[in-house]
Amino acid sequence: MTEPKNLLSQAPANSEARTDVEKIPEDLSVEMRRIAHDLSNALEIIIQTSYLLSTTEMKEPASDWLRLLDDGVQKAMSLNLEMRTYIKEHTSS
Repeated sequence: MTEPKNLLSQAPANSEARTDVEKIPEDLSVEMRRIAHDLSNALEIIIQTSYLLSTTEMKEPASDWLRLLDDGVQKAMSLNLEMRTYIKEHTSS
């Protein structure tokens, strides 16, 4: 089974090296950056809570749930970074 392609990961690694990269309009990029920033702040709360929970001793099934939470946190952080990188590479400023 093949994994679905992630549109954000298809962005060129160095947008300055390519002149055919379409830029995000300025007004849209400002709003996207604001949302990405707010998402980062929300994720930080989840990350810190996940970390603090990991410092406690938990019984099953709570420890399994914590592992699931940690996996989700790692995926969300990775996707947020990917989104922020894409926005940065596709804006003028």
